[in-house]
Amino acid sequence: MPPLADPMLFDPSFELTSALCVKSTKSWSVQKSSDLYRVGGWGAPYYKINSRGNMAVRPFGAKTAPNDEIDLMDTIREVVASQDNITMPLIIRFPDIVKNRMDTLQSAFDRGIARHRYSGRFQGVFPVKCNPDRYLIEEIVSHGRYINFGLEAGSKPELLLVMAAMCRASNDAFLICNGYKDVEYVEMALVARTMGLNTMIVLEQLEELDIVIKVSNQLQIRPVIGVRAKLSTKHAGHWGETSGEKGKFGLSTSEIVQVVKRLRKVDMSDCLQLLHFHIGSQIPSLSIVREGVSEAAHIFCELALMGANMNVIDIGGGLGVDYDGTHSSSSDMSIGYNMEEYAETVVEAIKDATVQKNVKQPILCCESGRALVSHHSVLVFDVFSAHKNGGTGSDRGISYNIDGLPEELKYLRDDFARSLDNGDPECILMCAKKLKNESTRLFKQGLLGLEVRAAIDELFETVSVYVGQQKNDSSMNLVNQNGCDDQCRPREAGSDSSATYHINLSIFKSIPDSWAIGQLFPFVPLHRLESQPTERVILSDLTCDSDGKVVTFIGNDKFGAETANHLPLHELEDDKPYYMGMFLGGAYQEVLGSLHNLFGNPHVVHVVPSKSAGGVRITKFLPGQNLANVLCAMNHAPQLMYENLKERVDNYLREGTLEKENAEVILMSSFSSYTYLAPDKHSRAFHQNKFIYS
Repeated sequence: MPPLADPMLFDPSFELTSALCVKSTKSWSVQKSSDLYRVGGWGAPYYKINSRGNMAVRPFGAKTAPNDEIDLMDTIREVVASQDNITMPLIIRFPDIVKNRMDTLQSAFDRGIARHRYSGRFQGVFPVKCNPDRYLIEEIVSHGRYINFGLEAGSKPELLLVMAAMCRASNDAFLICNGYKDVEYVEMALVARTMGLNTMIVLEQLEELDIVIKVSNQLQIRPVIGVRAKLSTKHAGHWGETSGEKGKFGLSTSEIVQVVKRLRKVDMSDCLQLLHFHIGSQIPSLSIVREGVSEAAHIFCELALMGANMNVIDIGGGLGVDYDGTHSSSSDMSIGYNMEEYAETVVEAIKDATVQKNVKQPILCCESGRALVSHHSVLVFDVFSAHKNGGTGSDRGISYNIDGLPEELKYLRDDFARSLDNGDPECILMCAKKLKNESTRLFKQGLLGLEVRAAIDELFETVSVYVGQQKNDSSMNLVNQNGCDDQCRPREAGSDSSATYHINLSIFKSIPDSWAIGQLFPFVPLHRLESQPTERVILSDLTCDSDGKVVTFIGNDKFGAETANHLPLHELEDDKPYYMGMFLGGAYQEVLGSLHNLFGNPHVVHVVPSKSAGGVRITKFLPGQNLANVLCAMNHAPQLMYENLKERVDNYLREGTLEKENAEVILMSSFSSYTYLAPDKHSRAFHQNKFIYS
C-alpha cells in the first residue's frame, strides 16, 4: 500500500479537492462512457451514446436508420422552445418503441411456432395495471389491431377503461378479466361480451364461480371462463413471492377440479376455455420458465381430458427486463435470455405436453407488460446543486492546524498528526474520529466555538473520503493479485461517494420502486459523455424525507459488480445545467407514484422522428400537475384558499410594504405554478443550441 502521509497532501497550505480521486480525462471516449454506464447491456437496441456525447434514442430498434435517431438533448431543446416556462422534470415517451416491442414479441412467438410446427397461434395482451396512461393504451390498441393484441384488467375501473379502449380493437383480441371480483365486476364483464368483445373471466378464488354462474343466468349471457392455477413452480426474489402454492392469487389443483365438477352439474363445461398462471414478474432464467410452463401445460391437458372446452393458455407476465445490463440469470435486476429464447421455450414446453397427452394445441397468450413498455419512456431531470462530502467544496485549503483549538483537543490533534506520519489508514481515520467526537462533546457543553467545530467536521469528512478512496484502491490491487471478487469488500450503501447531487425530482412520485423495493434503474447523464465523469455521487431528491435518495446503482467499477455505491458523474459547471435521465421506468413507476410533499406528475411529451435528418417531432404535450391540482387531490379547495389569503392580505398589508395588487398576483399565480423547482425565467437563455444561465 502506498503511504498515505504524503507531506504535500496534509501540508496546511495544500488544497484538497475532488481531484484526489480522479484520473486524467485526456484518453476518455464515448465508448468508455457507454461501457461505464453499461448502455449496451440495458439499452440495446433502443439507446446509445452518439458521437456528440449525448444520449440518443433508436425508436425502431435495430431497424432504426441513422436519420431516425433522436438526440435527447435536441428533444429537450425542442420542448423548451415550443412550450412556455417548461422546466424539469419531464417524461419523454417514444411510442415507436412500444410498437417495436409488440412486433418483436409477436415475431418471436411466430418464429417459435413455425420452428416447432405448433398448430396454435399467439395473441398478446397488455395488463393495464402496468401503465394505464390513456395515450399509451390507445397506441397499443391501435397498433395491436393488426396482430389481435388485447388488454387485461384487474379491477372494476381498469375493466371500464379496457372495455372503452377495445371498442377499436380487433374482434379476436382478448379482454382478460383478472383480479378479485364481485357481482358488479362480473356484470360488466358479461355486458362486454354482449358488445362483441372477446371477454374471458378468470377465476381467482373458488367463491367467484358461484357469482359468475348466478349473474350469467340472471342476464342470460353465456360466459367464457378461465381458471388461474397456483403452480408449485416459483422463483426466488421479490417478484417470486406472488408465485408458488402459497401465492396470493389462483386456485389449487383440488379447487380447479371442483370448478370442473361444479360446471358439469350446471351444464356449463363448455364455458371453461382458458387456463391462466403467473410464476412471477421478472423471471430471471429460462429453466424456471420451462418448469412453470410445463407444469401449467399438463394441467391444461388434464382439464381438456376432463371435458372442458380448453382453447387458450395464458402464461401471464414474467418476461423480464435487463435493468442492470449484465444478462444474468441469477439477479432480480436482469434476465439470462432474450425474447426469442423465451418464446421458443414456451412453445416447446406446451407442445411437448399436448403431444404427450394428445390434446389440441391451444392459442398462446401472455401478459408481458413490463417487457413491452419499460423501454418506451425516459425520465429527464436536472441537478440543482451539489454537496461535496469531503468538505465545503470551497477553494481554500484544509489544514489540521486549526486556529482557536482548546488545550483539551490539542493532544488529539497531535495524535492525528502522528497517524499521518505512520500512514495506516485505519489509524488515521480513528484519530480523526476521536478529534471529531471530542469536539462535538465540548460544543454541546458550550466550551467550543462553532467555527472550530466546523473546521474539525470538515477535516473529518475530507479524511473519511480520502481514506475510503485509498482502501478502495488497495482492495482493487488485492483483487488483481488474488482474484478476489467484489464480495471481498462489503461496503455500506453510498459509503464511497464523494458528493451528493441534489436533483429536481421526487423519488416517491417518479421512481417509487427504487425507494420501496430497492429496484435498480439505469441513471445516465444525457450529455458531456465524451468527457470522463470525475465525481462519485449519490442522488438526493426534493422531498423532506431521508428515504428520498438513490444510493445503489448499476455496477460501474473494475470488478464488474452488479451494483455500486456511487454513480460516476461530471462535476457541475457554473451557470450551466446538468441533465440526467432515468431509463427503463415505463412500467409501474407512474401509476405507483405517491404525492409525498405534494410533488405532482411531471410534464409528459410524446416524440417521434421528424422527416429532417436527426430531427424530432412532438406529437403530444401533457402539462404536469400544478399546485392547485395536487391540493385538490388532498381535498383542499384552491379557490377558497385564495379567497382566505386575499382577505388576509387586505387586513395586514401596511403602508410602505408590498403593494396589495402585487401580493394578490403572486398568490394567484402560485396556484398555477409547477410543483418542482424552476430557475428564474429571466435568467434562463437559449443560445447557440446550448442551454446557459446568464
